[in-house]
Formats: sequence, C-alpha cells, structure tokens
Amino acid sequence: MKFRSNFLVRGHHLFFVVVALVFAVLVLWAWENPFLTASQSVQAWYRNSYAGSTKSFVLPNTIRENAEKTYSNSSIKEKIVQDDANSEVTPTDSASSIVLERSKSNQNSSTNSSVLPNTTKENSEKTYSNSSTKEGTVKDDANSEVKLTDSASTITFNRSKSNQNACSYGNGGWVLDNSRPLYSGFGCKRWLSAMWSCRLTQRTDFSYEKYRWVPKDCELPAFERSAFLKRMQDKTIAFIGDSLGRQQFQSLMCMVTGGEESPEVQDVGKEYGLVKAKGAIRPDGWAYRFPNTNTTILYYWSSSLSDLLPLNTSDPATDVAMHLDRPPAFLRKFLHLFDVLVLNTGHHWNRGKMRQNRWVMYTDGVRSELGNLKEIGIAKNFTVHSIVKWLDSQLPSHPQLKVFFRTISPRHFRNGEWNTGGSCDNTTPLSGGSRVEQNGSSDPVVENAVRGTQVKMLDITALSYLRDEAHKSNYTIKVASSGSDCLHWCLPGIPDTWNEILTAQI
Repeated sequence: MKFRSNFLVRGHHLFFVVVALVFAVLVLWAWENPFLTASQSVQAWYRNSYAGSTKSFVLPNTIRENAEKTYSNSSIKEKIVQDDANSEVTPTDSASSIVLERSKSNQNSSTNSSVLPNTTKENSEKTYSNSSTKEGTVKDDANSEVKLTDSASTITFNRSKSNQNACSYGNGGWVLDNSRPLYSGFGCKRWLSAMWSCRLTQRTDFSYEKYRWVPKDCELPAFERSAFLKRMQDKTIAFIGDSLGRQQFQSLMCMVTGGEESPEVQDVGKEYGLVKAKGAIRPDGWAYRFPNTNTTILYYWSSSLSDLLPLNTSDPATDVAMHLDRPPAFLRKFLHLFDVLVLNTGHHWNRGKMRQNRWVMYTDGVRSELGNLKEIGIAKNFTVHSIVKWLDSQLPSHPQLKVFFRTISPRHFRNGEWNTGGSCDNTTPLSGGSRVEQNGSSDPVVENAVRGTQVKMLDITALSYLRDEAHKSNYTIKVASSGSDCLHWCLPGIPDTWNEILTAQI
C-alpha cells in the first residue's frame, strides 16, 4: 500500500514537470514565431498612431499661418471693377462662375445646393485661374476635401462638422410668404436711401419681396418691432463696415419703425462724432435713438476695418497709413458703449481702392514693404483675423457685449462687369435653387477667423447668393442708367433676412 502511494505521488510530480516543459516550449515558440511578432507590432503601432492622431486634430492655425495660406495662386490676373452707386471696387478672376455643392447627404434634389458667384480674392481662401479647371483633389485650410470638375467648374466641399454650432441659420430654404415685406419701400424715406428703394425706380416686378428664409434646424421667429425694442431696452446696436453694412443698418431702421416716419426717434449722431464734415458728401455714419426704450442703432463707415491715419494732416493729397493690426479709432473709443456689434468687410480690398484712397499698408507701426502682407488678399485676411483677435481679448472686460462678424455679401454680375456690359437682369426668384445645405460657411476667411473665439459668425453668403433677382440691377429713379448694380440689394429685401437671423442669434 505504501508503494502504491509513492507511485501516485511521483506520478503527480511527473505530470506537473511535463506540463511545465510543454508550457515553456510553447512560450519559446510564440516568441520566435514571426506571425505573432507581427501581430504584436501592429497592435503597438495602432496604439501609438491613435495617440498621435488625437493630438494632431487640436493644432490651431495662427493668424499669420492662415494669412499666408490665402490667395496663394498668383497667376490669376485681377480686373478692377466698379459699381454705379458708391464706387465699390471689386477684383475678379477669369472664372465665369463657381458652383459649390456641399455635403449632399441630407439633400433631396439638386436644387438643394448652394451656388456662389464668381469667386473673388475677398470671397475665398483659394482662387482658381479659369473655369476649365481639370478634375483633381486639393485640401483647403479646414482640412476638407475639395473635388474640382471641369464640366461646370464645380467644387464639392465636405467639411468637418466639428466646429459647427448646434444651430446653423445658414442652412435652409426660401419659401413664398405673402405677408412680406416687413415694411414699405415707399414710406421708409427717412432711413432708406432713395437709390436702394427699388419701389421708387422704374422696376415693375417686386416678387423678390415675397420670400422668407426658413432655417433647416433652427427656429427663426417672426420679427416684431415692439418686442425687439423691448429686448433691446437701454442697449446700443452698432454696425461697422462698408456700404453693405450701411444697407443692413438702414434695413434694421426700417424694420424697427415699420417704414414709418417716427418723428419721436432722435438723431444722436453728435454723441458719436458722426457729423458731416465741411466739404464731405455725407457723414461717417448715423446714430438714432428710440426714446421709449432708450435703444440706439448706429452705423459707422469703415470699409477695411483697419485704422486709417493721414501721414501728413496738412496735405490733402497725402498718403494714408492703413494699420492692418489696429482696429478703427471709432471702435476703440466707443466699444464700451455697445451691446451688439456687427462687422463686415470685403469689397474694398483691391488695388483700385488702394490707389484711389492712397492707402499704404502698415503693421506694427511700420510700413509693410516686404513679405506676404504686400498681397492685398492676404492683407485682408490678416486684418480680419487681427480685429477678431482684438475683440476676443476685449470681451472679458465687456460682458454685456455680443459681437458678430457678417460673412461677405455675394455679387451677381454676369457676362461682364459694371463697365463691360455685366448685368443681373433676372427677375425670376430662385431660378438657381431655393435651398442651402452645407457644412461650413461659404466665406472661409470669416469662418476661420472667428473659430475658437467668442466672436460669432453671421453667415449670410450662400443664402443670399440664391437671390440674384433682388439686386438694384439697372433700375434707377431717373430714366438714364449708367450700368447695373449687382452688388447692392433692393430694400425691402435680402438684408432684412440678415437682420432676422441677427435678431435670432442675439
């Protein structure tokens, strides 16, 4: 019996020894096996690559890096054009038209694409030399794929949604609304320039007044002037920009007054130094106050959003220092009084305006002679980023202030320019489509500048482009016409929608 017990004990020991040997052999075999070694390497590579890619998505673009990426195609020849109203001058490239069809995943038909005009240096961060661009793929500065096709100069954008707000007022569609317009083009004479009141011209078709913008995923409440004034009680709304900013200002004044005379509204321009200088055609801006709610609405002319200082104040023909990295003195002086600020720029950034105004670009207090800032498009991009950065730094000290940068208003010249037979004589609303569905803005300069800041984007470019029939065109008060104005809008009209979206975003 003892012998049998010893045999069992030794048998167990032998079994454990054999198992240990087999396990050791398997470990050695696995260590030397190339397939398993490769598998371990792949796993290690995946872990390392994933960690690295996570970091790469958060690398921001600096202001100068963004500026240097802009308008890098120097082969495009620039033409100087001018409208017939306020001598707006806009550079154009040789492409006849560029159509953007962004992310069609939610579209139901081809009419749901946004259509943009002849891309200009101030409209885009990329310029293409002609309308027969061969098919290819490039990358824009938002790391989005761009597909070029030569059939209709089509550019397909598929931007990332990571930087979008939850509510994109720029996506949606135009719908017929017989309750429009919001005010009368005949009655709003105190606030509305006669040249933009198309009801006073020879135009006979006003169907463009009857459309309302409906955002896809957002509520856009109907504008109600008494409710608006109550919301804006004891507040000041300031528009600073070019003549398109002036149109938006006039539009809001007509909306708030219902297009009526409203004699109780006070002219308070003197409080802001907005008085007509001797020999000037008009003052640098206007300011009006609604005494019942102490609401002030003002406009200041600053077509470049940069500080302009004459180099020799005693010489009327002196050059003017255009400080690209310094906000206008008016903005610096009165910023603390504003509750809502709306900026815009774009159509004055060209060689024609530079020569006409004797603007000389300065940065850091020194004339900018060398480097990329000598290129006008890049200088504009730099200025937009600079003023946004400055405002973002000021907002913590002005917690009541909300700042909006409005994207560029599109032009619609066809078959030439203002002085070469160009026109926008279409009177059929929405002939190019009624809907916009896209990821990102059609104005990448403004979109990139406000990204990561407290400055909000008022995105109106794509939705406005669908309304080529709503321009002032060649309709004038007098019989004779010097050409077509395909830059400014009839009022009532498209700028009313800009203000409805602004009101919703405030």
